[in-house]
Amino acid sequence: MTGKTDIIKGRIKEAAGVLTGDEALRAQGQADQVVGNVKEAAQKAVNEAKEAAHTAIDKAKHAARQAIANAKNAAK
Repeated sequence: MTGKTDIIKGRIKEAAGVLTGDEALRAQGQADQVVGNVKEAAQKAVNEAKEAAHTAIDKAKHAARQAIANAKNAAK
């Protein structure tokens, strides 16, 4: 399940627990929401790491191309 799904599921369980007076269900709903928030934070971190990696790769490629061009010019 996605983080959003867990959060929504947790809110529903929590509300049902409140309405029925079922403390265990309410607590389970809160736990589901925490799990959802953790999943969303983890996914955000993964996305940011991927973006940083792609940026670093692009910069390295550019530097390599520049070094090759400089070497070719120096060899002339």
